[in-house]
Amino acid sequence: MRELTFGMSVSLDGYVAAPGDDLGWGVPSDELFQWWSDRVAATGTALYGRRLWEAMSSHWPTADQRPGATPAEIEFAGRWRDMPKVVFSSTISSVDWNARLVSGDAISEITRLKAEDGGPLDIAGATLAAAAMREGLIDEYAVVTHPVLIGGGKPFFTALDKWVNLTLVETRTFPGGVVLTRYETRR
Repeated sequence: MRELTFGMSVSLDGYVAAPGDDLGWGVPSDELFQWWSDRVAATGTALYGRRLWEAMSSHWPTADQRPGATPAEIEFAGRWRDMPKVVFSSTISSVDWNARLVSGDAISEITRLKAEDGGPLDIAGATLAAAAMREGLIDEYAVVTHPVLIGGGKPFFTALDKWVNLTLVETRTFPGGVVLTRYETRR
């Protein structure tokens, strides 16, 4: 069975995006950017909700061709393009960049993907992850906490009907006071 990880940058008050889907508060240091890039390289398949897909696919497919692209951005862009992706949306009609579109039941498809052989799955996008969280499908949480309070927006965690007990498996500090905490779901 494939492991499913939900990992995103989060403000100290628990949001992955400020109102208006503003992500400007979460600019990564070089070290943190490399950590994210290495995660992409190790991911078997990434699962995206529509909003995050649109943000990522509007930038990364050609980011390595932009004037002034850093070696790290060039590396990430290639890794991102090569990584298989599944996009869950009922409002868009097509996707590119090594991705396929699922417009039906996300939970059924995520459950099917978890049962397949292959590398680890990463779920990206708080709304999609919330559905997987409520169904108990997430095996690991990678919480990259930035030292900023944004006061509102899209939360990392969703309301749940029952507790999810977790075991801390890693902590790491990045420049700028950013802290990674990784937790496994106790089953």
